Amino acid sequence: MSTTSRQSLVSSESESQRIRSAAMDLLARREHSQGELLQKLLRRFPARQAFIDDEIAVLRGEGLQSDARLAESFLRSRAGSGQGPLKIRSEMKRKGLSDAVIADAFGGCSVDWFERLDAVARRKFGDNPPASARERAKRGRFLQQRGFSYEEIGTLY
Repeated sequence: MSTTSRQSLVSSESESQRIRSAAMDLLARREHSQGELLQKLLRRFPARQAFIDDEIAVLRGEGLQSDARLAESFLRSRAGSGQGPLKIRSEMKRKGLSDAVIADAFGGCSVDWFERLDAVARRKFGDNPPASARERAKRGRFLQQRGFSYEEIGTLY
């Protein structure tokens, strides 16, 4: 093996180690989707997409990066903070999660969205029904911004 090819091999191994280390640092802070991880690593290591793709594949194989795990934990977190399914689904798409992963996460969750809607409305507005059509519309807009659908909101009042 020539000196140049040996240096190239050592250089690529150290580059791969630096990419893995950066990816592990990111994953240690919080879950990342494959797309998020790719974007962040490309910003840090431009023109190294092949190394990054390989490293992400290794991390996925080792179970250190999982889009499904991210989707489940993200769904639980957002639902627990009073967000509705439309907003959660939209945020998941922005994170780069596929429709199949999102559908699996929603299919496997045990959240009662009508119960969540009721809890959010009670926490914000109390037990009193809206006094006027204007108040009802105001409450509806608030709940829509939280990610609940017209149909779900319609069952409330």
